[in-house]
Amino acid sequence: MQILDRLAKTLGPTHVLTGADIASYRRDWTGAYEAEPLAVLRPGGRDEVAAILRLASEARVAVVPAGGRTGLTGATLADGALMLSLERMNCIRTIRPEARIAIVEAGVVLSSLHDAAAERGLYFPLWFGARGSAMIGGVLSTNAGGSNVLRYGSTRDLCLGLEVVLADGRLMNLMSELRKDNSGYDLKNLFIGAEGTLGVITAAVMRLVPLPGAHATAMLAARSLDAALAVLNRLQEATGGLVEAFEFMPRTYLEHLRARRPDLGLPFEDVHDVTILVELGATAPRDLMPGPDGAVPLTALLEETLGATMEEGLILDATLARSEAQRRAIWARREAAAEITLGHGHTVESDIALPLDRVGAFLGRALAAVARLDRGAETNTVGHLGDGNLHFTIFPSRTDSTLDEALTEAVEDIVADLGGSFSAEHGIGLAKLSSMRRRKDPVALDMMRAVKAAFDPLNILNPGKTVPDATFRR
Repeated sequence: MQILDRLAKTLGPTHVLTGADIASYRRDWTGAYEAEPLAVLRPGGRDEVAAILRLASEARVAVVPAGGRTGLTGATLADGALMLSLERMNCIRTIRPEARIAIVEAGVVLSSLHDAAAERGLYFPLWFGARGSAMIGGVLSTNAGGSNVLRYGSTRDLCLGLEVVLADGRLMNLMSELRKDNSGYDLKNLFIGAEGTLGVITAAVMRLVPLPGAHATAMLAARSLDAALAVLNRLQEATGGLVEAFEFMPRTYLEHLRARRPDLGLPFEDVHDVTILVELGATAPRDLMPGPDGAVPLTALLEETLGATMEEGLILDATLARSEAQRRAIWARREAAAEITLGHGHTVESDIALPLDRVGAFLGRALAAVARLDRGAETNTVGHLGDGNLHFTIFPSRTDSTLDEALTEAVEDIVADLGGSFSAEHGIGLAKLSSMRRRKDPVALDMMRAVKAAFDPLNILNPGKTVPDATFRR
């Protein structure tokens, strides 16, 4: 307990939480992971983070960085460790519209950055359901994706620079504002996606883009996944790359949606095998100014392109949002995915990435494999079809860890055979350590362990996560 006394002197006793005060920190938002942290620390700035890590290194006590704790893989589980919450470090230091950058602390909530950028006519184009609680440090540490990766890339693509505190308390200033910098190893990208195992991200330089002046949003029913891909390519060509989202909701998803959230309704009277949410975003005046007929060119272009593909038989049905309320209703159906999954109880979840033209092949083979292993199992799939990322969830007919592992391995076998990845945007944490052992190239794993040992020789930073078999030495 001596370290807690020393931490209380550093942070102030009100920011070293123990006992009943840490009740809400003991479990993640999914309820799947529970732990008993030694204490929850709430530093107010990078210097206090540095002091925490110096003390933890000296005492050989594990430290688990945490943001909004909205992850899905148990990466912030802090059993017997110091949980380092960045929630107080929530300052947007500056937004520079001319340079199109925001300099923010790690505890800034994603939606707060959206709002601050929008006030200046700009947009931070990272968008997903947990945007109201996820924090910048967390989305960087998991290299989060979301609905707009198709156009803007994942978090890694949106970050120019980082401020990081290392395991021994040293501050590493990588706060570059440059689009080009070839001065040696790209250390910044080692920390993005490392889930707090190499250092604690305390601030970042994030890219901003012009705020879209208009969106054109539609739901469409495609004849097949191959047909949907053809529609995506046609839309990209017709719009010059203005497609921001291309979200896949198959029959199984819509049936689960109808059962769990009937208030949200369905896009069509008939439930189709392949339903797509497509959204375009534009900033150019030529795409925004209504014509003589009152139609916004962006919406007219979407309608015209979808009409042409319907005549070709690629699309079976389509409906366009004619108001912001209709647009929000369309997105509400897609963003109910986490609620549907969590409400079902026991699941076997996959967060996979595939080449775009192999998504259909994966689904056919994966559904057959699930039926062979568990005839009573159900599935639920939703995904970012535009970047090949599927969330393929299995609801087994019984709780059986051996069956769960068999289902997971069967899915991974198919993904590997099709040239995909078992992890697309949720990170590794605890949930995918066995997958890392099975699927990651052994030499790559050796190099990851070497990097971990170089940055954190005592292995006090989020030990037991992300990199398999990196031993914590007290």
